[in-house]
Amino acid sequence: MYRIRMAAMALVVSVSIAGLTVPVAMAQTAASDMGASATKQEQKAQRKAARKAARAKKNAELKDLEKNGYQPGGDQTNYPQNIQNAEKKSAAAKAKAASAP
Repeated sequence: MYRIRMAAMALVVSVSIAGLTVPVAMAQTAASDMGASATKQEQKAQRKAARKAARAKKNAELKDLEKNGYQPGGDQTNYPQNIQNAEKKSAAAKAKAASAP
């Protein structure tokens, strides 16, 4: 009878110790998940900013090409040549602006 009581008591003690450690472990996991989600949000914001910057750069280049004669919605029968001509004009204008004091 004494052995059964000791075994039952040991079982109760071990279960209660395990029960106390599980919530602590869960709390640590939840805290680390919150940190990971903040990192995830920061990464999302960085990707969004990079996309916006790339879009702004693309739009600025397209506007510059349009200013120098390229028409993206126009006649595209001689496509490579018309965009290359606009790029040459744009490069010449940039070089001229860079050399001016």
